[in-house]
Amino acid sequence: MFDHHLVEIEWGGRPLTIETGKIARQADGCVLVTYGETTVMCAVVSDKAPKPGMDFFPLTVNYIEKAYAAGKIPGGFFKREARPSENETLVCRLIDRPIRPLFAKGYKNDTQVTCMVISHDLENNPDIVAMIATSAALAISGVPFQGPIGGARVGLIDGDYVLNPNIDEMDESDLDLVVAGTKDAVLMVESEANVLSEEVMLGAVMFGHEEFQPVIDAVAQLAEKAGKPIREHVEPDHSDLEKKVVKLVGKDIEKAYKISDKQERYEALDAAKTKAKEEFLTEESTADEANVLGEVFKSVQADVVRGSIIKTGKRIDGRDLSTVRQIVAEVGVLPRTHGSAVFTRGETQALVVATLGTSDDEQMIDALTGTYKENFMLHYNFPPYSVGETGRMGFTGRREIGHGKLAWRAVRAVLPSKEEFPYTLRAVSEITESNGSSSMASVCGTSLAFMDAGVPLKAPVAGIAMGLIKEGDDFAVLSDILGDEDHLGDMDFKVAGTSEGLTSLQMDIKITGITEEIMKIALDQAKGGRETILGEMANALTEGRAELGEFAPRIESFKIPTDKIREVIGSGGKVIREIVEKTGAKVSIEDDGTVKVASSSAKEIDAAVTWIRSITDDPEVGEIYEGTVVKTVDFGAFVNFFGAKDGLVHISQLANERVAKTTDVTKEGEKVWVKLMGFDDRGKVRLSMKVVDQETGKEIEKEDDDD
Repeated sequence: MFDHHLVEIEWGGRPLTIETGKIARQADGCVLVTYGETTVMCAVVSDKAPKPGMDFFPLTVNYIEKAYAAGKIPGGFFKREARPSENETLVCRLIDRPIRPLFAKGYKNDTQVTCMVISHDLENNPDIVAMIATSAALAISGVPFQGPIGGARVGLIDGDYVLNPNIDEMDESDLDLVVAGTKDAVLMVESEANVLSEEVMLGAVMFGHEEFQPVIDAVAQLAEKAGKPIREHVEPDHSDLEKKVVKLVGKDIEKAYKISDKQERYEALDAAKTKAKEEFLTEESTADEANVLGEVFKSVQADVVRGSIIKTGKRIDGRDLSTVRQIVAEVGVLPRTHGSAVFTRGETQALVVATLGTSDDEQMIDALTGTYKENFMLHYNFPPYSVGETGRMGFTGRREIGHGKLAWRAVRAVLPSKEEFPYTLRAVSEITESNGSSSMASVCGTSLAFMDAGVPLKAPVAGIAMGLIKEGDDFAVLSDILGDEDHLGDMDFKVAGTSEGLTSLQMDIKITGITEEIMKIALDQAKGGRETILGEMANALTEGRAELGEFAPRIESFKIPTDKIREVIGSGGKVIREIVEKTGAKVSIEDDGTVKVASSSAKEIDAAVTWIRSITDDPEVGEIYEGTVVKTVDFGAFVNFFGAKDGLVHISQLANERVAKTTDVTKEGEKVWVKLMGFDDRGKVRLSMKVVDQETGKEIEKEDDDD
């Protein structure tokens, strides 16, 4: 009944199986890939013809983690999977980036890739499995795709590269690097590192590329057995129109790209484009004809920019290949925030604001592997005004999530431990101008804002975006790329790190891959650029401020016996709620007895700590305490002096002179100073007021008797 095909290999010490023919047979291609006991199903469907008027390749990648894969029921009211989580969005991007450049040129049929995690063994991360499943589904679908691709995760444990470390092993790894590519070249890199050298990072990329070759062979083997015939697709030839456009506006485009100001340059390019439209389009022209002209115009732009850079080594704004644009770094720009910075590099600018919070502010994340808390958040916003445009506001797209996560990875390695700095940290990067890498500006701005807030970073972090122009065997690597150099170039290579090494590396290729030689040159050139940026940042701050800002919360952390936790919390949380309400401080208690008290007021912290200590500690004989008279009787006064603890001040201990009535010395509700003298035979507390100066709370020294 089923035309079932299966390929199985041993990969990284675990079985990897790729099969097709049983499930989703109406899709153009569907495979199940199982690694260990993690299974991802991927289905690919591509329309048989392009939609009229389409001026781009409409590729959609969906990655969905089904809760049942890990034997869980989704949380929330509806108890079903809702909108994509941050991790699902990031994996969508991880899959999209290496496959997009491999579709045939000019292919514009609506194409959808759907990956679903349907079994998860809580050991093997499904993102790599989904990448392999996508490669296999495309390979058998008949879609004109220049694959297959492979992908792998590389860890660094005890100085050795490890292929696809399991989820638990990643806690011990100094590197989390995902690499994807074809048989001959690398297409995509995404990584987070614990301050590693360029050589170690490049070695990890090449290690991963070599190790996923068996996967590419397995996918090719499946395609030989089960692949559909490749669809006919003729790459469009617009060479005649391109010659006419060059003749008409080629010189205008060359002049436009000699204008250094972005907005003025765009106005000149728009004028050239309008001139071309007036010449080659009429009122009867179709949307497809207009799109063709747009593509040709962009191709001419690319030829002008790329040819000039290769021939002259000079770029659009007149810089050479390695020079970084002018940088201005400012801190403390907002009066009421905990920390703030503005980082400006050329025409790219990020306003970054740091906020310090308590454990109550940690983000709860419900993942397939379980629920955990995250105490560092970095949110990136890219409003349309940053590029001089209008557009929709308030929607967090895949781009914002991806750029924010890249900056998050870059900064996380230099953050202090929770034990050293027990705060929840949030940075928000507002991109106010953009012409070049705003994610790397966010890295620099976040580093500065955290230092301004008093966060003791291990070292400042800076980031730089590198580009590539490759024409045949000739190529040029560009430092600190402009927006146009990104759009018209062949590579977006983002590198972040400290003066000692790298913390993050991200690479996307628009051609069919790059070589180890090009990557090495890009990393070496990026190192020089990063050092330049760190030097400019040092003009603002070189380390975290010694004191937290006026409006930042203070946190005092201490431990109490675990058997006292119940007493501090109280029945139904009654006691801890009362402490919070009456002192104004935030209080959190962990299972190991760690108590964190937070407030921007030292007085509130002291009051809460004293209250908690009075519950968990025992009063010490000989110590002086401030208390409140709760009751007067003929033989003395009862004083509440240590939390809920009361003690008797006998009438003989009220004052040094003889006291006739207790109320002659003190009254109910009055604040008094008492010294704990000890306990009587029945364990009752004995207090004294007469040995303590009631004005100062100091013990009265005994006068020596005269001889």
